[in-house]
Amino acid sequence: MTISTLGRHFREGGKNIIRNGWMTFASISSISISLFILGLFLILSLNVNYLTEQIEKQVEIKVFLELETPQEEIEAIEASITGMPEVEKNTFVSKEEGLEILREKMGESGEAYLEGLDGENNPLNDSFTVEVKEPSQVGMVAQKIEALNTGKDPAPIVSVNYGKGTVDTLFKVTSIIRNVGLVLVVCLALTAMFLISNTIKLTIMARNREIKIMKLVGATNSFINWPFFIEGALLGLIGSIIPIGILSYGYFELLKSTQADISVFMVHFKPLLEVIYPVGILLLSIGLVIGIWGSTISVRKYLKV
Repeated sequence: MTISTLGRHFREGGKNIIRNGWMTFASISSISISLFILGLFLILSLNVNYLTEQIEKQVEIKVFLELETPQEEIEAIEASITGMPEVEKNTFVSKEEGLEILREKMGESGEAYLEGLDGENNPLNDSFTVEVKEPSQVGMVAQKIEALNTGKDPAPIVSVNYGKGTVDTLFKVTSIIRNVGLVLVVCLALTAMFLISNTIKLTIMARNREIKIMKLVGATNSFINWPFFIEGALLGLIGSIIPIGILSYGYFELLKSTQADISVFMVHFKPLLEVIYPVGILLLSIGLVIGIWGSTISVRKYLKV
């Protein structure tokens, strides 16, 4: 195919879009609405996963030591916990630091209760705050820490706490949320692809007489097919750019408003580029591929005269 012939096909494809105004409008509208709904659910799903990841990362293990645990024993326990391959970070919290943290949490209302607890009167235990690399490993790591008491009398570790029941429930809920979100996105993607494909087919089928006439006057299959191929690609491209633009602007405004609004200060959404890039690429790919595929399949039906 020569450059001039390819140029002719692009011109014809562009003219077809302009010439068939209402059908073009209907096709682009259908594609845009379908991809907008899909994109909206994709953004929602990405942010739900992002939120669950943030919640899971806050899961930590609190390890409390006996009040009279020798310093060398504390250092040995610290080295053992830090050396575990599943542990991301291990922070020692002395009982003095624990008391300060407690004062900060309770504020002025707790001053009366905490008065006179400094120095030797401090009833708190030294402790470790352990963060794991994978939240799902928290139970296993807690068991390994408890095992450090084996063969020691008295046991230096009083308790290992990570809210077992609550954490297990949390992981089950987040897993369900992820799976449900994935199923919904896949179903919506298939629905969008079906609607877009059928819309493109209807657009081409409305001009079946034109295709048959071209075939009767001696036009080759490729000569007939290429303009429709380009037209389908342009319809898919335009129909996907519109929802991408709307979703990008809307998400940008949402991020800006949540940063300024104190009432939702604790809500953290996924960064703009980490959302728009994958969503935009996916919507653009679906629009182009289905546009080209729908037009090619539809034209092929009328090439046999």
